Amino acid sequence: MLIVPYGINPKDTSYLFPPVEDALDEPNGLLAMGGDLSPDRLLSAYSAGIFPWSNPEEPILWWSPDPRCVFYPNEIQPSKSMRRFMRKSSLKTTHNQAFEKVIGACQQPRPYSDETWINQELKDSFIELHHQGHAHSFEAWDNDELVGGLYGLKVNGVFCGESMFSLQTNASKLAFYELVNWCNEQAIDLIDGQVENDHLMSLGATLIQRELFLKYLSVA
Repeated sequence: MLIVPYGINPKDTSYLFPPVEDALDEPNGLLAMGGDLSPDRLLSAYSAGIFPWSNPEEPILWWSPDPRCVFYPNEIQPSKSMRRFMRKSSLKTTHNQAFEKVIGACQQPRPYSDETWINQELKDSFIELHHQGHAHSFEAWDNDELVGGLYGLKVNGVFCGESMFSLQTNASKLAFYELVNWCNEQAIDLIDGQVENDHLMSLGATLIQRELFLKYLSVA
């Protein structure tokens, strides 16, 4: 049985979360359960260093892990092989040209699972956040075909990455480097990758303490 420190009432419109210091050590970062995935609650969560992630059969779970997996955009450089691929590739990248298509592609089950954690409520809320100017997408195209992309949420000086997909080799990486370039242009100091995995680390992610991550979040 999963023991969760806090329960959130979906009818609570204060959208406040408990302090992240109360999150569990095991499983790392689990803070609360319940609530809803409305745009206002999502903005409140991400602004406090919290994000939702649940399996389809579970109630909404809210997380704030320590340490945090992040990228420093001004330190990210493509590998030699990736630079060679970028010079030869005919794929093109864009920003905010197909947000709904990107999140729809990210919502599709992966080869290793028949399930997806991006449910319809979360998808609809992120589309609304995109219309409000908070959520952004980065796309990779083969002519007119969308072959890769990622999306996430900008909170002050941090871009909170959510999910990516790829239908061709390196397509999602191209979208990622489009994000990196945009972050450097926008003076965004940090890209949040949430939880460490091999793919993120191979792209140049690093781990920082949650306390430091929250300081970046607080800088406008």
